Amino acid sequence: MRELADTDRIARFMKALGEAAREETHAHLVGGATAVLYGWRATTIDVDLKLVPESDSLLRAIPQIKESLQLNVELASPPDFIPVPDGWEDRGAYVRREGRVSFFHFDIYAQALAKVERGHARDVEDLDAMVEYGLVEPARVRDYFARVEPQLYRFPALDPASFRRAVEERFGG
Repeated sequence: MRELADTDRIARFMKALGEAAREETHAHLVGGATAVLYGWRATTIDVDLKLVPESDSLLRAIPQIKESLQLNVELASPPDFIPVPDGWEDRGAYVRREGRVSFFHFDIYAQALAKVERGHARDVEDLDAMVEYGLVEPARVRDYFARVEPQLYRFPALDPASFRRAVEERFGG
C-alpha cells in the first residue's frame, strides 16, 4: 500500500520528475497536491497532474518514481471531467522548477468547478478553503461557469441543470 503524500513527499516527487525529464515540460498539479502545497490539508491520497507535453520518456518514468516514493500518481485534471476555457495553461499559479519541469497549480477556477461538479465532502472542504485562502472569488466562479456552460454538451455524463444549480447553491447566483 502506498503512503499518503505530504509536502515533503510531493517535493521529492517533483524533484524526481524533474530529474527524469529530457525536455522542457510543464506539470500542472491538481486537487490534493494543490491543497497540500497551499497548506489547507496536511496530506493527500495521490498526486494528480497534467503534463504538457506528455512525453513518452516522462510517462515511462512515473511508475518507477511512484514505486520509489511509495506514492500514488494519477494523470487527471479538470479537462478530463468538465469543459475548461482555452488559456488554462497561463492561469495556473507557479509552484517551482525542478530540472526541466516547471510546476504550476492547475487553473484554480477550473479546479473549483470540478470540485463543485463532483461534490464529495472533501471537495466541499476544499472549496471552503479556496475561498478562505482568497484563491477564488464567488462572482468569478460564477463567471467562469458561464464561460464553460455552453460546452457542457461535450460531457454527456454531466447534467447541465444540476451543475448550474450546484454552482449557484455554492457561490450564489
